[in-house]
Amino acid sequence: MDWIGLIVALIIMAIGLAGLLLPVLPGAPLILSGMVVYGLLAGFYELGLGFWIGQAILVALIYAVDYIAGMVGVKRYNGSRAAVVGSIVGIVIGLFTLGFIGIIIGPILGAIAGEFIAKGSLEQALKVGVGAFVGIAGGVIARLIIGIVMITGFLLAVML
Repeated sequence: MDWIGLIVALIIMAIGLAGLLLPVLPGAPLILSGMVVYGLLAGFYELGLGFWIGQAILVALIYAVDYIAGMVGVKRYNGSRAAVVGSIVGIVIGLFTLGFIGIIIGPILGAIAGEFIAKGSLEQALKVGVGAFVGIAGGVIARLIIGIVMITGFLLAVML
């Protein structure tokens, strides 16, 4: 094990972990980049093909959670198909208009707008907006857990 490579990799991975909480930073790619940097500095012999396949699956899972979490929250609060579509549209518009804050507010406002258009009930629309928020919060927690699993797997691979 190369200590300098490990320290550099852990710094990059810590930034990546922060990126799983803050949508401004590319969290999963940074965590994976830390592992690649370690491999470049210390040699890839400790990190076999099975390790990389497992990490790739976890990265894909992080991205899947990003797309699914808000929709699941909307559906659990009995949101209509229009609310789900509104949530997706809201995430895209929010990202490009408000940046970081838009990723959080966009899907919530989109779900509310979609539900209101579909059903005409402000009370139900606000309830679905809460569902979108719960889904997004759950997604952040899930991404964080997956990121910790990725880093733990890396540490186990290089230390054992």
